[in-house]
Amino acid sequence: MKFYIASSFANKEKVSGAADSLKEYGYIQTFDWTANLRASSIDELKAYGELERRAVLEADFLVVLLPAGKGSHIEMGIAIGQGMPVYLVSETDELFDFDATSTFYHLPQVNILIGPVNDSIECILQKEQKSKSVQ
Repeated sequence: MKFYIASSFANKEKVSGAADSLKEYGYIQTFDWTANLRASSIDELKAYGELERRAVLEADFLVVLLPAGKGSHIEMGIAIGQGMPVYLVSETDELFDFDATSTFYHLPQVNILIGPVNDSIECILQKEQKSKSVQ
């Protein structure tokens, strides 16, 4: 099974830790954007955008670690459009605040996980193991 984690640069360490946890269980990360520097030109933005788009499409599921920026939400849109399971991970319940939430957070294929990132990764592992055994 392959995964992609979307988030903001501010969460690089949490993203790396979550990815390491998933990889320990044999999951394959389609692209590790945390290894890159921030884009400093339009050409770099285009190149990173294409790498990230392909990585989302190659994944079996997407993890969105909040808070996340506009790029992460676009990646979430790509995944939802493909019918891919999305795990929305937040350490707070702010996404239930009507003024702060998004309509797309509440779609059926979006699994909302609230709490510490490590606990959320455990939930993802359980759900993905269960879905693999059903297939």
